[in-house]
Amino acid sequence: MSIQDTQTIAVLGAGSWGTALAMLLARNDNAVNLWSHNAEHATAMQQSRENNRYLPGLRFPEKLSVSADLEVTFKDVTNILIVVPSHAFRDTLKTIKPFLTENHTLAWATKGLETDSNKLLHQVAREELAELAEFGNKVSLAVISGPTFAGEVAQGLPGAVTVASEDQKLALEWANLLHNDHFRAYTGDDVIGVELGGACKNVIAIAAGIADGMGFGANARAALIARALAEITRLGVSLGANAETFTGLTGLGDLVLTCTDDQSRNRRTGIALGAGKRLELVIKEIGQVVEGVATAKEVVALAKKQNIDMPITEQVYNVLYNNYSPEAAVNALFNRTIKKE
Repeated sequence: MSIQDTQTIAVLGAGSWGTALAMLLARNDNAVNLWSHNAEHATAMQQSRENNRYLPGLRFPEKLSVSADLEVTFKDVTNILIVVPSHAFRDTLKTIKPFLTENHTLAWATKGLETDSNKLLHQVAREELAELAEFGNKVSLAVISGPTFAGEVAQGLPGAVTVASEDQKLALEWANLLHNDHFRAYTGDDVIGVELGGACKNVIAIAAGIADGMGFGANARAALIARALAEITRLGVSLGANAETFTGLTGLGDLVLTCTDDQSRNRRTGIALGAGKRLELVIKEIGQVVEGVATAKEVVALAKKQNIDMPITEQVYNVLYNNYSPEAAVNALFNRTIKKE
């Protein structure tokens, strides 16, 4: 299915990132239907013309409308962008399946792995679409990812993303929808690498935050990012990804951004843990989904399946789930035997 130059696009998920992408697409002269699962939130946004909960003070473009009604959201839409937390990804697909036809294309900007199954999101999408026996395998899929904070995208600040798909025509068409004179979109075909980079960086951002919360300084942070990139790449290659993907926007770019700037919820979580706060309190204070917490568990399980050594990720998991103190996790890393880089 070809994407028109300007069209109506459904964006599912009215958190900060979903709203920011909806605003970007609408500013690029596309009519955008933003869907929220919360009717009260949808009504408030439509009336105030901004997302006061997640992006206060940033006015919606004229071509952006909001609804909690999927029938309204899908009216005149062929192209769908899912931007919900990873734990809600499969349920969202199940919810929208009655509205899907063979003319739809499906993209997502969700970063994470499926809870308990460790599956990448394209695997989840293919499983759910397979139940639409007559046309499910005809629906083209794409993933959108990159070093992007929602607030900056919503403000119209410069940024860049990658659109990855096995269907390069679809990747280029979505890139054209996102691209403008201050926001650049690249294309790629390494869906696995792009998905994994976006998921794993959230776990490492918690590690970087812990290090900074403990006062370790810039040297430790830089070393941690470099070694984390190595372990993410090992896992990715074992799954069939291209190693070069992890030195690009969705690998190194997203990793550096999330590990070094306090706009990252994952980094802020780590800082608080490093300073001695309890995880439950930190999550409550942040008030939004911290993807790296759930993802740490899934990445560790996936790495064990692949027999891949991921020491930094494992220690984040130990702090989050095994009651390790940050000090114990750091000692475990520094007491590892000397190895060739």
